[in-house]
Amino acid sequence: MLVRKRRPSTADLGLTAEEARVLRPLTTPWRIQEFLVSLSANFEEKGDTLRSVRRVLRHRRAHCIEAAFTAACALWLHGEPPLLMDLVAKGDSDHVIAIFRRNGCWGAISKSNHVWLRWRDPVYRNLRELAMSYFHEYANDDRRKTLRTHSDAVDLRQFDIEDWVTNEDDCWDVGAALDDAPHHRLITPAQTRTLMPRDDMEMRADDLVQYESADRKRARRY
Repeated sequence: MLVRKRRPSTADLGLTAEEARVLRPLTTPWRIQEFLVSLSANFEEKGDTLRSVRRVLRHRRAHCIEAAFTAACALWLHGEPPLLMDLVAKGDSDHVIAIFRRNGCWGAISKSNHVWLRWRDPVYRNLRELAMSYFHEYANDDRRKTLRTHSDAVDLRQFDIEDWVTNEDDCWDVGAALDDAPHHRLITPAQTRTLMPRDDMEMRADDLVQYESADRKRARRY
């Protein structure tokens, strides 16, 4: 079912009383971010997942796009559009964030197991500026800065709520739609060739994570 309301009720979104009890108090982007930080990391030990909001609230764990779904749903319940942005890297994992505006500027709500790719205050004049705020911090285990493109804002109201809010299966169709959204290059090929690798101090700092996984290298995805 498609829901287009600016401020839907919890019933409009098919949420249970318990789910509503969790999401209703998340009245600001700041409170939503604090809630995402409190969720355990989903390291996908049994295989890849793309859980809906319902399944995130049930399991109390998420990786970036699952958390972005949850943040977008909470924003929507309080009258803000449920918008996501996809950040695409070369030789590294993508990152998905929920985005919002304050006083004409963009900010981001984001879950990451590392400190670098989390919250952004709403001080960025456009989506390119917001995406670039992640550029220097986005690097792989080979020390290379990997972020290359960002998507347009993707409004989740274009999808049935069963596709991402209440789905009991994985939400691969919505994930594919994010991949297919128009993306914009952040740097030129010439700039790519002159990027400075991260130094030893930065690499040591990147070892600081909120949650430990059995495979620390895989934990970098979050």
